[in-house]
Amino acid sequence: MFPWFAFGHMIPYMNLSNELAKRGHKISFLFPKNVKIRLQKLSLYPNLITFYKLTIPHVDDLPYGAETTADVPTSLESLLATAFDVLYNEIIAFLQNLKPHFVFFDFGYWIPDLAREIGGIQFVKSPDKTTFMASTAAELVKPPPDYPSTTVVLRESEAKLLSFLFHEYAKGVTFYERVKKGMSGCDAIRPVLSKPKNEPLKEHGLSNWLEKFELGSVVFCAFGSQMILEKKQFQQLVLWFELTELPFLLVVKPPQGTNSVEEALLEGFKERVQEKGLILDCWVPQLEILCHKSVGCFVTHCGYVSMCVFCWVYD
Repeated sequence: MFPWFAFGHMIPYMNLSNELAKRGHKISFLFPKNVKIRLQKLSLYPNLITFYKLTIPHVDDLPYGAETTADVPTSLESLLATAFDVLYNEIIAFLQNLKPHFVFFDFGYWIPDLAREIGGIQFVKSPDKTTFMASTAAELVKPPPDYPSTTVVLRESEAKLLSFLFHEYAKGVTFYERVKKGMSGCDAIRPVLSKPKNEPLKEHGLSNWLEKFELGSVVFCAFGSQMILEKKQFQQLVLWFELTELPFLLVVKPPQGTNSVEEALLEGFKERVQEKGLILDCWVPQLEILCHKSVGCFVTHCGYVSMCVFCWVYD
């Protein structure tokens, strides 16, 4: 297992590892050394899932100690991707020694070439970014051939926001080229979805909190591990939640220039919302929260896969 160094990628790979281990397969999981504790807690088969720590090489302008997308602003993600690609020689040495039957990957577009060089390895890609195959905003707003008639359209201004696909994402490769080359070179492409469990909610103390509210009444808002709001934006956001008079669960990193969400709250806010609002700045089991019967609205700035999960939950 060799996922991109983002929790939205590593956690689904961990779930997939558990499913494969349940069927008796041995798993080798490659990951940045500083995330070991979080991933190990998700392993259900420690006798079959082995973790291998990778030391992320330093590249110019990448903050020291940065190992995941949660450690850097979006503007520096391409530098993390460059460090990710520098691991090529370490990965090839690892695979030559391990000689696995399969390699699962997503952002490592060079994995197919590497596996062919070694020989005897099948490679499977998780298609987390498979929908963007057009190259311009004008092309993106056009529905694909044979797409069912719909009134839902992608506005040109929205399509322009997807221009990052064609910007350099690591040295010498665009985001689009990274995904396209990896997809075209692999033997199989499969989605990775996890099954919701109640245990994580109980572990975080969220189950009892959610149970207090009526069916479909809770607003769940998550901004992911990469988005950091300005303090004023954060304050406006929580005031909006207060004005809805609905129970809400907000998961967001501490705003810029603060050490905690508590520090950024306006005076008297906590007392006004009391037990009706819960604000967390830690990782939470998103899928399990979305599956809870009390949650009826999802506000998010996470990756678009979160929207797919939300639709899947309510299908």
